[in-house]
Amino acid sequence: MTDLVTTTATSSKWLQHYFSTFDWEKLLHLITSRFLNLLFLTLLFFVINFVGRWILTRSFKRYLVPKDGGTNRVQTISMLTLNLFHYTVLFFWAYAMLSTLGVPVGTLIAGAGIFSLALGLGAQGFVSDLVTGISILIEQQFDVGDSVKIGLIEGTVSAMGLRTTQVTSADGTVNFIPNRNITIVANRSRNDMHATVNIPIAPTTPVEQLPAIIHATNARLLPEHPNVLGEPVITGVVTLPTGELVYQINLVAKSGSQFGLQAAFLTAYLKAIREAGIILPTHSNLPNK
Repeated sequence: MTDLVTTTATSSKWLQHYFSTFDWEKLLHLITSRFLNLLFLTLLFFVINFVGRWILTRSFKRYLVPKDGGTNRVQTISMLTLNLFHYTVLFFWAYAMLSTLGVPVGTLIAGAGIFSLALGLGAQGFVSDLVTGISILIEQQFDVGDSVKIGLIEGTVSAMGLRTTQVTSADGTVNFIPNRNITIVANRSRNDMHATVNIPIAPTTPVEQLPAIIHATNARLLPEHPNVLGEPVITGVVTLPTGELVYQINLVAKSGSQFGLQAAFLTAYLKAIREAGIILPTHSNLPNK
């Protein structure tokens, strides 16, 4: 019992001596200087990031806008460049912060084989995303604003980054697709597109009267729709896979306008046929198959 009391008293005196001789002013100075250095570095890299993004944005707007007015390509390159610049600044900021704290980042990465391996495996997906994104850019598979189908996702490309591509669906859903998952792309904004107009008919419909009505409607609509290329082609009576009889007309339209033109011409055809006194079938009076 006496030994325990003696040991406790000795430890207490040692702690008192340690705290009384500890250079608290030096510790406070070290903490303050480190904090100020970290704050300065953060502000410095924030300014670098802000100024760099401003310069890049101004450069793209001023020098890289094509004369024909198409900005999709420039916008895609601009987004990828800004992303690359942002990640570069972020990397050097993290390196500077750790170095200021006294962490030997270079030595740790070079000496820790397991850590390096884990880091390499973790970055494998990022590198794959980056390489795929650059390949998409070089091969010009799609640009911002293009209407595409990637896998099961359809919509308009709203943004491209180093890691992901954003596709906005028709209902407004924003889909984030990792670039490495982009294998097959259907781009609907490059070539002229075909819009098929199907007018439902019955076996008793006087189809011989329809061409004159359709030609008259086309003559009225074509001047109002310059996105239609050439004359609409009348295919005639066609049976759909569902067994439904339709009178089919094909339009060639500029990419992106096919759906609007399809709806506009179908509406006009149905109205003209109804005004001509021809009754077209509905789902309720179609014959059972």
